[in-house]
Amino acid sequence: MKRVGLLAAAATAYVLAAWMVAPGFYDGFGPPLPYNWTCPPPQAGANIKPSSGHADIKVVSGKSEAGSAYDNDGQIVIGFLPDSFDPTGKTIISVDVRPLDTCPQPPGIRFVTNVYQITADAALRPTAHPNVTTRYSNLEPDPDAIYVADDPYGSWQSLGKADQAQPFTVTTRTTKLGYFAAGYKSASPPPGTVTIGGGQVLPIFVAVLIVAVVLAGLPLAVVRRRQRKPAEDDEA
Repeated sequence: MKRVGLLAAAATAYVLAAWMVAPGFYDGFGPPLPYNWTCPPPQAGANIKPSSGHADIKVVSGKSEAGSAYDNDGQIVIGFLPDSFDPTGKTIISVDVRPLDTCPQPPGIRFVTNVYQITADAALRPTAHPNVTTRYSNLEPDPDAIYVADDPYGSWQSLGKADQAQPFTVTTRTTKLGYFAAGYKSASPPPGTVTIGGGQVLPIFVAVLIVAVVLAGLPLAVVRRRQRKPAEDDEA
């Protein structure tokens, strides 16, 4: 009964502590949502094609209001502060988010998300720096940046990444619209590494070291077994 009481007290303390933390705390304890791929990796299994999204941003008193646009899968979102666009002659600014139906892999970069095109029917102001957040899958390594391009088969520019607030997301700011994808430089993860479930990187030499330790223990186990066998024969 004492052990049951201690367990109940510990559970109560955990619940109270959980209620006191920010909502993002809980996200680290559950599996990420399935990612909808344009080109799914072999380990993805069943897959649903990614969807598009659309947003209308109002223009009030000659300034665009704050707003955001995102795909219907919740895999990429871009947020705009007030007066981010030049709204000349407009009362509504349309923003569209579309997944590319192909999967370009530019030299030196390995993308771990779909490529999305974000367009608007008004120009961004030079002072606007909309926030871009993209979600990625735990089946791929963690990206080191979000990349942007005017042409998906042209040159891609790294936008870096900010400290992420949620697991399996990466956030940055951009000065222009275009094509966006998250990934890492092809030299990273370093050569001679393998990835495991959560996008973690396990160096091969660590795996070799583990195997070596196991193999090193086998002769000792054999010797002990041989020593134990004569002793058992003597008792017989």
